[in-house]
Formats: sequence, structure tokens, C-alpha cells
Amino acid sequence: MTKRRAWNVLLLSGAAAAALATTVVIGSDGDERQGDRDDRDGREPYSIGLWGDLPYSDLQAKTGVPNLIADMNARKLAFTVHDGDLKVGSGVPGSQTPTTCSDAIYLQALGYLNSLDAPAMFTPGDNDWTDCDRPANGGFNALERLDHERALFFSTPFSLGRHRMRQEVQAGPLCRGISGFVPCVENRRWHVGGVTYATLNVQGSCNNLCDVAPDAAEYMARNQANIVWLQETFADAVARDAAAIMLIAQADPGWDATDGTRAPLRDAKTLAETDGQPDGFQQYLSALRDEVIVFRRPVAYVHGDSHYFRLDKPFLDAKGRRLENFTRVETFGDNQANGNNDVNWLKVRVDVRNREVFSYQPQIVPANRTAVPAP
Repeated sequence: MTKRRAWNVLLLSGAAAAALATTVVIGSDGDERQGDRDDRDGREPYSIGLWGDLPYSDLQAKTGVPNLIADMNARKLAFTVHDGDLKVGSGVPGSQTPTTCSDAIYLQALGYLNSLDAPAMFTPGDNDWTDCDRPANGGFNALERLDHERALFFSTPFSLGRHRMRQEVQAGPLCRGISGFVPCVENRRWHVGGVTYATLNVQGSCNNLCDVAPDAAEYMARNQANIVWLQETFADAVARDAAAIMLIAQADPGWDATDGTRAPLRDAKTLAETDGQPDGFQQYLSALRDEVIVFRRPVAYVHGDSHYFRLDKPFLDAKGRRLENFTRVETFGDNQANGNNDVNWLKVRVDVRNREVFSYQPQIVPANRTAVPAP
């Protein structure tokens, strides 16, 4: 990783900020699963599946992920979400499956997602685009690769999967692409059984402010778009009287000063990064904290990036008090040295009659058990 520089965040003009608020809800009739799936007016309990940071090796691509998908398909899930990173950070010479940022990696991922029975959501990861400019990844232009993902995975207002779900799309031309400003179509929102869900394109590698070719202009546009999408999501949840919110993004932004081996270090009160690296998250985290406090109801923040399954409550207010209604959820991720050791997923039971709404059940795929064979 190259030495990283600090960047000042520029605020958008009033006109640009107003444009950021543009949201389009698009749908069509036919054999798709219709509407926003808040047709569950009885708000009965349901389950969802979360996974990400996979596959990173031939074994995971050929065996581990197919096993994981079969395991999810054996459950009755309302939908699934992959929280980013479709490949290893840098291409692996001699790999039998795609590991660079060639078109093949995205087609492989599309095949995985469309083999899931339930609606399949996806949000991009840094290995999918910001890091594609690394020579080992083929030296691609990062924005061109993000545009490719937008065209392949996000060309319609529906999810992926064998059954598809209509979603709300951040449709204003507010993010940067290879040829200028384009819609942030990867940012999605949907509602199921009294709960609001949203994805946000928030990236590792300092949110595109470090690594081989940092891009401050791209970061600033996308960061402002993400903040408005975040604020709109909370406003929408309040308007719907949603019982809870779940947000899904790729990056582990770091929440405090305790986890320097896996995430950026930051002052938990000011949310400023303290490790001397460019801070691509402080403004975003500040906006998130404000919304969580006002919302009061449960908020789950799902991410991948640091490949360490955990559930905790690391978010503090400006006085250093823990935000009781906030839960960080990090999904399982690659442990390449141990093959399929961590090729697993997280089942979340959603029940709005339960005070905390979300309950979490790690799913260790029997066929992927490596250290201890399945009984």
C-alpha cells in the first residue's frame, strides 16, 4: 500500500445537494416478485442470509461458494446480500479461476448470485473496483471497472437471484464514472415486513483515498451521495414507521482505537482517524451517528472487509457513551490459507415483535468444515 495523503472534503453546492436527494422507485409487472415486499402486512418473522469477501481461491470458487449457495438455498430465506469483494485483493498467478479484474470475475459472480433461489442483493467491494488499478489485477482503470459493475449487476431496478425483488435506486447522476457523472445505481433500498434495508457504496482502501491510484474527486462525489442516501433511508424508515433499519456496505471504517490490526484507528468521540492515514469515513460516520441517535430504534450495520465474523456495539456518541440501539455485524470472509475454513454465512432472523428485531445465527456450512469435520 502506498503512502497515503490526507484530503479535505468539499461540500457540494445547494443545487448539487438538492440533486442528491433524487430517488426513483422503478418497477414493472410480470412474473417478478412485485413491489417492495412490504406486502407482509402481518409483519410475520422471516430470515435473510448475509455473506461476502468470497471467493478468494480456486478451492473457494469451485467448491466452497457452491457449497455455501446450496446451504442457503436449502433454507427459506426472504433474500440474501453479498457485502462486497468478489475476489482476492490481487490476482493470483496460475489460478484456474479468475482472480484479476477481467470481465470473467464479474461473470463468475453473476452466476453465483443468480443461482440463489431468493432475491440476491450485492454491493461492490474495493477488490472489485478501487483496487483494480493494481498491476497484479490487470492495471485497469478503477472507474471503468465500477461502470462495468453498474452495467452488469445494476442495470435494472430489480435484485439478482432466481426470484427478483424490486428496489428503490439512487438515480441522480451524482457519482463519478469513467466519462463524468453517472447515477449511483448500486445504492439500493427495499422494505420487508416492517424493516428498511439499504446498501451503500462505501469502500475499503480508505474509501478510494489510498492504494495505487487514489481518486479524491471520485471519493468526494460518492461520499456526499452516500450521506444523502443514508439520510433519505432513515427519513423513509421514519415515514413508514419501520421497526428497524439494516445498512449494508463493504468497508470496515473503524469505530474506535482498539482494532488496528483489522481496521482504521479513530477517536471514538470525534470519529477522526488517528493512525495518520487518509480518512475516507469521518464525515460519513458522523452523519450515520446523528441518524442512529435520532432514530432510537434498532440499527444493524453490516460490513465485510476485515474478514472476521463478529457482532458488537462499537459506536459511541460524542460524550463516549455507547449507542445501545446500534449493532455492527461483520460477515464471515476469506481465510485463504485454510481453504474453505471461513466460507460460511450468517442467518438473520427478523421479527418486529421482538424488541431488538434482529437475531443472528452463524451458519457453518457442513461441507466446508476444515479444522473440525462435521459430525
